[in-house]
Amino acid sequence: MNSKLFFAVAFILTSISGYSQTVIIRSHDPHIKYMGRIGMPDDAAELAWPGSSASINFNGTGVKVSLKDERGENFYNVIVDGKLSTVIHPDNVKREYVLVSNLSKGNHSLELFKRTEWTMGKTWLYEFALDKGSSTLPPPPVHKRKMEFFGNSITCGYADIDSSGKDRGSAPFENTYLSYATITAHHFDAEFNITARSGIGILVSWFPQIMPEMYDKLDPTDSESKWDFSKFTPDIVVINLFQNDSWIVKLTDNEQFKARFGTKAPTEEQIIKGYREFVKTIRNKYPKAKIICALGSMDATQAGSPWPGYIEKAVAQIGDKNILPHFFPYKNTPGHPNVKEQQEMADDLIAFIDQNIKW
Repeated sequence: MNSKLFFAVAFILTSISGYSQTVIIRSHDPHIKYMGRIGMPDDAAELAWPGSSASINFNGTGVKVSLKDERGENFYNVIVDGKLSTVIHPDNVKREYVLVSNLSKGNHSLELFKRTEWTMGKTWLYEFALDKGSSTLPPPPVHKRKMEFFGNSITCGYADIDSSGKDRGSAPFENTYLSYATITAHHFDAEFNITARSGIGILVSWFPQIMPEMYDKLDPTDSESKWDFSKFTPDIVVINLFQNDSWIVKLTDNEQFKARFGTKAPTEEQIIKGYREFVKTIRNKYPKAKIICALGSMDATQAGSPWPGYIEKAVAQIGDKNILPHFFPYKNTPGHPNVKEQQEMADDLIAFIDQNIKW
């Protein structure tokens, strides 16, 4: 066999061999685009926060992923070519999951989106595996616009898909993908971080942690953990907090009330100061961002509530023209916002941004 024929045969055999191999994209591969505050231990990516995601572009017909969930409580949306394909519920042992199969040949996009909050546990992503004959494509481009949402259960999408009326907050009934935050960010084609936990407040929560103690964490379960704010600089920050404070400041027998305030409820001045100082902390992290100090759409914005006024006074005291108050109309229905009400909140916020912010 002459040398030209030898190399031609070798090339064909190599191509056939490559075509028959599964393509592995490991967790630290730059072909994966992560969104959210993602921990990166040596052999995996660690997804904890609601709305965290991992995205790839590829040429091929199917994708699997290797995952391990901390407690087997989390749920993930699988978004293929911009549309919901399926939902997966990872186990607490490492295993492989089929995300999509039997696609038409060609270029495709896939996003694995964490729809449950960090109190449901973390998930470790080890690798994607593309079906035989597939190839990687450059990762999704960096979005020009960026948003961050600091919030509570409303922002997490707590019970938004519970159609029973029981307002159940367990993992199967929470879908951050359908929260007003995600809808708004998607409308503006913005990359986004959701820094939120159900039940959290600024002055007091239903548990020991408050937002001023959580906002700067990479790992929200680790008091020593710190997020590097230089990794993500939002153009717009939305703070939707005080719903939980509005309840707990009235409950003198509540353990968290006692831990934060002793026996006497905070004064109006103390409430305003607590909010003002948190907003100033966020401003110090993001000097150029537009900050929307929001509230609602639960009963903290019902007629006669003093809480919107506290926010207005705090914003006025800061005196920054790029910090704007905005209140969602009171939904006047039981429980947390459902899917329809989350969409209404998103429509309201989108209109406010369109009218007040150029970006």
